[in-house]
Amino acid sequence: MTGTDLPAILRLERALFPEDAWSEEMLREELAEQPRTRHYVVAEAPGGDLVGYAGLAAAGGQADVQTIGVRADQRGGGIGAALLTELLEEAARRNSESVFLEVRADNAGARRLYKRFGFDEVGVRRRYYQPSDVDAIVMCRKLRTRPPMGFTKESK
Repeated sequence: MTGTDLPAILRLERALFPEDAWSEEMLREELAEQPRTRHYVVAEAPGGDLVGYAGLAAAGGQADVQTIGVRADQRGGGIGAALLTELLEEAARRNSESVFLEVRADNAGARRLYKRFGFDEVGVRRRYYQPSDVDAIVMCRKLRTRPPMGFTKESK
């Protein structure tokens, strides 16, 4: 994703998330962190129309899915899965141990996708999404196991 994608991203963002859409300033700030701590990608239809986008934040061994959006008429065709796959591969390239995300409790389709990709529900953020007062389900997928820290029996 680049700055030239922002007009199409903003239109899609407002259509997908009318109550809590990200502002242009928020998206520009995210893009300004590429590639240091961010990785944003877009999905285009064969004709070049933007039909999806996704973003990842990664630092200090942890990654967070910032957003995934797929145009409503394009859902069910594997675009969300492809975007999530790219984010997970990027998290692995950055040596992240885990990937976290928040998903609306009322978004059953997204929750199914994340569970299919090995994410486990690890918590709830009550009334996270405003102004609708919808809870966020916190999910996590482990990518690798951290080696033992400190002293072990073998190191004596």
